[in-house]
Amino acid sequence: MSSIQVALQAIDSFVWGPPLLILLVGTGVYLTVRLGLLQVLRLPLALRLVFGRDQGQGKAGDVSSFAALCTALSATIGTGNIVGVATAIKLGGPGALFWMWMAAFFGMATKYAECLLAVKYRVTDANGQMAGGPMYYLERGLGSRPLAKLFALFGIGVAFFGIGTFPQVNAISDAMTLSFSVPREVTAVVLTLIVGLVTLGGIQSISSVSSKVVPFMALFYIVSCLGVLVANASALPDAVALVLSSAFTGQAATGGFVGAGVLLAIQSGVARGVFSNESGLGSAPIAAAAAKTDSCVEQGLVSMTGTFFDTIIICTMTGLTLVVTGVWSGDLSGAAMTSAAFAQGLNPHVGQYLVSIGLLFFAFTTILGWNYYGERCTEYLFGVRAIKPYRLIYLALVACGAFLHLDMIWLLADIVNGLMAVPNLIGLIGLRHVVVAETRAFFARNEDTEPEGETQTA
Repeated sequence: MSSIQVALQAIDSFVWGPPLLILLVGTGVYLTVRLGLLQVLRLPLALRLVFGRDQGQGKAGDVSSFAALCTALSATIGTGNIVGVATAIKLGGPGALFWMWMAAFFGMATKYAECLLAVKYRVTDANGQMAGGPMYYLERGLGSRPLAKLFALFGIGVAFFGIGTFPQVNAISDAMTLSFSVPREVTAVVLTLIVGLVTLGGIQSISSVSSKVVPFMALFYIVSCLGVLVANASALPDAVALVLSSAFTGQAATGGFVGAGVLLAIQSGVARGVFSNESGLGSAPIAAAAAKTDSCVEQGLVSMTGTFFDTIIICTMTGLTLVVTGVWSGDLSGAAMTSAAFAQGLNPHVGQYLVSIGLLFFAFTTILGWNYYGERCTEYLFGVRAIKPYRLIYLALVACGAFLHLDMIWLLADIVNGLMAVPNLIGLIGLRHVVVAETRAFFARNEDTEPEGETQTA
């Protein structure tokens, strides 16, 4: 291992270490308290808004609120829901799943706040499309253009070299080769063509595909997991009890049933939970800004359900499947561990295909979602004329991603992904009074009731 790679690993461990995780979760805790448990008390309203008939007809925006949510979910529901959960449980034991729940619970408040701000401070670009996200509320709300530019730069880096391309393309090519014997060259060509056809159409095309694929792939995966859980129903109560007990006692799979510190369970669970649902990283607000809505609070409520669906539901399905089948304590890790759980819980042959199909859909939609995020960051920094060159570069990186195994680039991407959160969290903390004031005013206006919170101050 080169000295550069060692240095990058050290930086990566620092960036995703306790300080950032504490800041991410701490921001969520603060917002939860100030907004009066909004993610619990207002979740029924949020779900009604997601599945309601009024999807923004006649309101400013590019796509419906549901389509904007699906675009955000297309980027967040990815390989982390299959591989990331397995990694967390492998490192921190079943208790890591509990801490993923905690990260998601407080992360819902963070997701609500950042997507509220995205709609409040969004603008119309030179092409007539809605543009918003951390770049805009950092500049227009907080008054810090340097932080806004820094966030946009990190966002392009993640789209080009990290979550958006190489890991996802590799996951797809590996699944197609191992499960269906499709050559990498064929996968690369077909995938690039499909991504090109979808992404060159912009947000309308991406959201249209996401609105169809995301609900289908989520339902497909949940039903598959339920099949395993139903087949092992007798072991489910003990599995849940193990998750809850080991969250506070520490029991890791590494090396067999070896006692592990509670801190390891907390760190692995919180880190993987945040990495999966991206609450606080600032990516989802970019999609939320495109929604057809005249209420930043309503869009914030819709968007926070993304964390609920991603972690509370889908990651829970994966985690319980791993624990109930007992594969978490074996020698396998990552996607292989999840495949083993399906093979043991359902059928040795069917299990492998279910995981491969899940990875295929999850990774494909992540490519689409991150293409849009990077495009908006590019437009912010360089204007609308840079959008077409950006799309062509993105497609080129997708095309070559199937043949690259660049650990160093993935480390860089992981670092940049974590760094995205820093300017975004500064914006959330700096604009917290705006979030609370908008929330109080909305519910006072619509229900004559106000959630507990602070008033806006100068």
